[in-house]
Amino acid sequence: MATRAQWIEGARPRTLPAAVAPVVAGTGVAADLDAVMPWRALLALVVALALQVAVNYANDYSDGIRGTDDERVGPLRLTGSGVAAPASVKRAAFIAFGVAAVAGLALVLVSRSWWLLPVGAAAVLAAWFYTGGSHPYGYLGLGEAFVFVFFGLIAVLGTTWTQAGALSWTALAVAVAVGCLACALLVANNLRDIPTDRVAGKRTLAVRLGDRGARALYLTLVTVPYLLVVALAWHQPWVLVTLASAVLLLPAVRAVVGGGVGRQLIPALRDTGRAELAFGVLIALALAFG
Repeated sequence: MATRAQWIEGARPRTLPAAVAPVVAGTGVAADLDAVMPWRALLALVVALALQVAVNYANDYSDGIRGTDDERVGPLRLTGSGVAAPASVKRAAFIAFGVAAVAGLALVLVSRSWWLLPVGAAAVLAAWFYTGGSHPYGYLGLGEAFVFVFFGLIAVLGTTWTQAGALSWTALAVAVAVGCLACALLVANNLRDIPTDRVAGKRTLAVRLGDRGARALYLTLVTVPYLLVVALAWHQPWVLVTLASAVLLLPAVRAVVGGGVGRQLIPALRDTGRAELAFGVLIALALAFG
C-alpha cells in the first residue's frame, strides 16, 4: 500500500505550476480590465489544480496498466512501480475529476458563463484520453497541442472571462505565452523519456521529432513567451519585469542544449515549472499594478 508521501509524489507536484500560472496570469489580465473577483479566481484555481492532479493520476494508471512505465527514469509512478493497486490510482483520478467538476460548475453558476460547461466537459475527456482509452492521443504525439489549448488558451482566457466578462488582445497574448511554457514542461518530460517511450510504443511528439528536434522545440517554446512580453510592452511597459523569470530557465536550457539525457533532465522539469509560475506571477503583477 502506498504511503501518503508516495501518493503526493504520484500527483507530480512539479507539474502543478502549469495549473497555477494560467489562473494567476488570467487574473492579472482581469485586473488590467478593472474586473478582479478573488472568489472566482480561487474557484478557477481549484479547477485547474484538480484537473492537473487528475490527469497525472490518470496518466499513472493508464501507462501503468499498459506497461509503459515498467522501465522508468523519472519520478515514482504508483501503478507501474506496484506500490498502489491500479484501481486505487484510477479512483484517485476520478476523485480529482469530481473536485474539478464541482468547482467548475460553481464557477459557471456564479459567472453565468454557460458556454464553459461543454468546455469543462471537454477538458475532463481530454485529461482522461491523454493516455486512457484504446487510442490515447498522447501516444500519437498530440499531447502538446492539447496542453496548449487547455492549460494555455482556455485556462487563461476562461479565468479572465469569468471575472471580467470580456477578453482583449493582451489576454490572447498572455494565453499563448503561458500555453507555450506549459508545452515546454511536457516536452522536457517527454525528451527525458524518449528511449523508454520509443520501446513502449508511446509515440510522443518528442519521439516523433527525435532527440535533436525535441530539443529545438523546447528552445522555441521557452523563447516565444518572452518575445510576446516585449511586444506587450507597448500596452504596459511594466510587463518587461516578466523577463526576469527567464533566469529560472537557464539551468533547464543548459541541460537541454548541453545534450543532457535521462536523470540529467529531471531538474529541467522542475526549473521549467518554476519559470512558468514566475512568469505568470510577474506578468499578473505588472498588469495589475503597472
